[in-house]
Amino acid sequence: MVSLTACAPTIATTAAEHATDPACAKVVLSLPDTVLEQDRAKVTAQATAAWGEPGAAITFTCGVADPDPASEQCQSMKLDIFGKEEVFDWILVESKQGLNYISYGRSPAMLVQIPFTLGSSQPTAALSDIALAVSHIPATKACK
Repeated sequence: MVSLTACAPTIATTAAEHATDPACAKVVLSLPDTVLEQDRAKVTAQATAAWGEPGAAITFTCGVADPDPASEQCQSMKLDIFGKEEVFDWILVESKQGLNYISYGRSPAMLVQIPFTLGSSQPTAALSDIALAVSHIPATKACK
């Protein structure tokens, strides 16, 4: 009997400077199987994750440099995590390809890249999808 299974695509990712931080391993292992209704893909670098297809994938990178906040770019999200309200702060940086959100106040910092093709209607929903995993790194600072 032959079993047919779908092969997950492989997304090329690059490890961040602080990818070896043990906190990154805990976060990556806790990330969900789907983000914005996209299935998790295989990745090529440590402390990274991706959902979707090559060329149109949401990517996650843990261990990026801590951002320098600009109050007009810093966005706070309040979410319920197991019955406790938690605040997640993100610095938004727009690029030609999509939206880049860098966590603020959690170290090591995390980067979520959302292509316009996948997050055009509600990109912050991707941040909600990964919030439980991100909460493994405690917030030590907040947006002003």
